[in-house]
Amino acid sequence: MSSLKADFDELRERIRHGRELGHASFEPIYYLVFSPDQILEVKRQTPAWVSKLHQEGWDVHTFSIAEHIWSLLKDDPLWSLCVIEDKSAPMDWSRTNKALADILVADNGLLKRLEDALQPLEGSKSALLLVTDLEALHPFFRIGAIESQLQGKFHVPTVFLYPGVRTGKTRLKFLGFYPEDGNYRSVHVGG
Repeated sequence: MSSLKADFDELRERIRHGRELGHASFEPIYYLVFSPDQILEVKRQTPAWVSKLHQEGWDVHTFSIAEHIWSLLKDDPLWSLCVIEDKSAPMDWSRTNKALADILVADNGLLKRLEDALQPLEGSKSALLLVTDLEALHPFFRIGAIESQLQGKFHVPTVFLYPGVRTGKTRLKFLGFYPEDGNYRSVHVGG
């Protein structure tokens, strides 16, 4: 298994050189793939990585999946009802997860927020979007589904910090236990 430092260095090099023409799409989408047991280490390293990217001239914008999920949930008009219902049956995880998923998929909220984060960066040669906290998508989504719905919207390098397992050049297993998915149109480093 490669080290996070080596993988991050390779990622920086790939971003610097851009995408090759042989990939499934021309969008500058990159995944830094790491073992799920390294989630905490990635969180510790992220500020240093952002600093390193800044030193190399990138204007780094961070998009935290966890922060946006929480914001969507607490701002939903049904949130207080969800809290009350959860207190009445705190161990009914399937019901809780379904209620939370219903809020998150309503009006494509998370998708729109990511698109809204990308849109103002378009045209900036130094902008880079760093998408963190992908583990917060479990059990509601997988990032590949969101990525595919935003096809054509990635105009600046976008890096996803992906906890999972790489099972081929384009196949990934989210969190190491979801079925492998080969629908990614991105460059994968690490894993």
